[in-house]
Amino acid sequence: MAKTVKPILVAVGILALLSVNALAQRGRRGGGGFGGGGFRDAPQSDPIPVHDSEFHFIRVQYVDRGGMQAGFRFGSRNGQGRGWWMQDWPDAENHFTVGVQRLTRVQLGDPRYLPLSDPKLFDYPWLYLTQAANWEIGQKDAENLREYLQRGGFLVTDDFWQDYEWQLFAETMHRVFPDKEFFDIPESDNIMHVMYDIQEKDRTFIPGSRHLSVYGNGSSRINQPPGTEPAWRAITDDKKRIIVAANFNTDTGDAWEFADVPYYPAEMTLLAYRYGINYIVYAMTH
Repeated sequence: MAKTVKPILVAVGILALLSVNALAQRGRRGGGGFGGGGFRDAPQSDPIPVHDSEFHFIRVQYVDRGGMQAGFRFGSRNGQGRGWWMQDWPDAENHFTVGVQRLTRVQLGDPRYLPLSDPKLFDYPWLYLTQAANWEIGQKDAENLREYLQRGGFLVTDDFWQDYEWQLFAETMHRVFPDKEFFDIPESDNIMHVMYDIQEKDRTFIPGSRHLSVYGNGSSRINQPPGTEPAWRAITDDKKRIIVAANFNTDTGDAWEFADVPYYPAEMTLLAYRYGINYIVYAMTH
């Protein structure tokens, strides 16, 4: 049987955006950091039931770029392992999956992770890849990813910073699509409005936990590093459908991971959910 991404029809029910505050279930505790700014004492996230469904958050498992290997460490308060691919795993996808379940009518299953070499990749319409500058890709994986995207798949990349890391990522993507270039997604593009209206005012820096100063009274301040103007860029297929969405100089993964932490800015969590859900609905309906 020829490999193909399974076609999926979605009925999206728009609920009140403020219900994201309920899904976050922000706890009353918070504390010391690990792994570049985590919150060790935050409440533990609930496991997602394991079952096959029409949508699973699929994280790309990859080999670290030479000279940039991540040793054994915590990826989040609930996950530890080796490699940059698992940054924020599994808390980011667990929280985000619960949010998608509450805010849409998409049938949700448990989050999973796969290497690009796995033939099951073609069973899923949407992939997430974090720390994109540290991603190493071989020729076979590049061919598999190109086929996946050309057959209707969608890739989101996240959490990489400044021009040097963009160049590393762009070089990797050039192996996948030698003849395609990234462009800045205009506000008018349908992907910015397919469920939530993302406007120019929403094109703002979404901080990682390491970009927060946290005070004893539970408040926090965002410290945006110099030279990190956020951008949302894309590659399209020959039919002008977006197939790769790159979140650059921003960290939606941390906003999902720390959705239950009281001093991670709630408005940033709301914005990260808007972007992520728009990507999913676009991927499954275009």
